[in-house]
Amino acid sequence: MRTKPTVYLDHAAATPLDPRVAEAMVPYLRAEYGNPSALYALGRAAREAVDNARETVARILNCRAAEIVFTGSGTESDNLAVFGVAKNYAHNSPHPSLTSDALKGRSPTEASDLGEGADTNTPLRVRGGRGVTKGHLITTAIEHHAVLNPCRALEKEDYAVTYLKVEHDGLITPEQLRAAIRPDTVLISIMYANNEIGTIEPIAALTRAVRAWKKEHGRKENDPPFFHTDACQAAGYLDMDVGRLGVDLLTLNASKIYGPKGVGALYVRRGIKLQPCIYGGGQEFGLRSGTENVAAIVGMGKALELVVRLRDQEIKRLSGLRDRLIAGILARVEGAELNGHPTQRLPNNVNISISGIEGEAMLFYLDEHGISAATGSACESAGPDPSHVVQALGKSRDAARSSIRFTLGRGTMKDDVEYVLEVLPGIVQKLRHK
Repeated sequence: MRTKPTVYLDHAAATPLDPRVAEAMVPYLRAEYGNPSALYALGRAAREAVDNARETVARILNCRAAEIVFTGSGTESDNLAVFGVAKNYAHNSPHPSLTSDALKGRSPTEASDLGEGADTNTPLRVRGGRGVTKGHLITTAIEHHAVLNPCRALEKEDYAVTYLKVEHDGLITPEQLRAAIRPDTVLISIMYANNEIGTIEPIAALTRAVRAWKKEHGRKENDPPFFHTDACQAAGYLDMDVGRLGVDLLTLNASKIYGPKGVGALYVRRGIKLQPCIYGGGQEFGLRSGTENVAAIVGMGKALELVVRLRDQEIKRLSGLRDRLIAGILARVEGAELNGHPTQRLPNNVNISISGIEGEAMLFYLDEHGISAATGSACESAGPDPSHVVQALGKSRDAARSSIRFTLGRGTMKDDVEYVLEVLPGIVQKLRHK
């Protein structure tokens, strides 16, 4: 066995800063320190840098620059999308909330027929609201907590929320989504690619189903419901053209694409009005006040430009390494099972449940061998509960507790994969005999 290396396989949590991104940022950390709102030369230079980055992001998303709002993170972008739409389009709806009296005597699947045109075989769970709702939101049981927790907060403010159950591989179907739409639905938020299991949702097909519903019900383009997708994990590998995707709002995060931490973006289609999340001087079109982090914004633009340029070659390279790692683990470790869709998944994502072990204990042993991995979302790693995503696939708490996520990146090589396959079986055996 070779000496202890450093094998970083947690790129879904954070990616290293690309040196080219750092180089682009340096001038705005030193000489070009002006406030973009100032009218003198230093301020104008900073404003131009922000505008150029906005144009870069807009070009890649195939949208208008005025439709890009820079934020402090992907989480903030998700919050702005969820709260911004819900609160701006709030109303008192006569549509009954699907809790308490409305659900008495009904199973969760039977409850779905309370939505117009719903298929009673569609699995969903609806919570929130007390008789009369301010509006209805639809999301999935496998979303990141940056979407789930805002939805739960809105439940306490008399909004109703439908949490769609996913198939065993993590997919949502257009028929399932359409069945859940109600006359008072204001927002649908479904992640483009899941951060834990890597499953890629059919976003274009889902948005077509929403548009068909709107057409049938006489809704115009700028009438709700609107469709938001968290594309933080997808940005490095999937099509980001918002026109082809058909989305109304889309979240990005620079730290997942070899850019700096502490900056994100939200695409907001023209015509959609949001309630601001931060009030102040009116920066970012009045939606996110505060002096812009110019260096980080510049870095985000550069990082997105680079991932698009490298996308095709990285997809091919990482898909091969991913498949080798999956096949190797399943062949060498008894009781190992893949989580997520076997093919419709991110090229860098491997999520495996290994019976008879604790995922957290596995991480410590892997770390002793120089391997960095995860049990789920890094944002939730401090919590005591096993992955809500793996459990939402219909798997047990034990399966969720024993899940391990390896996410590959630009620095991952064949030797790294072979090293993991070399040490993993021994670790599993040691844990099972403790």
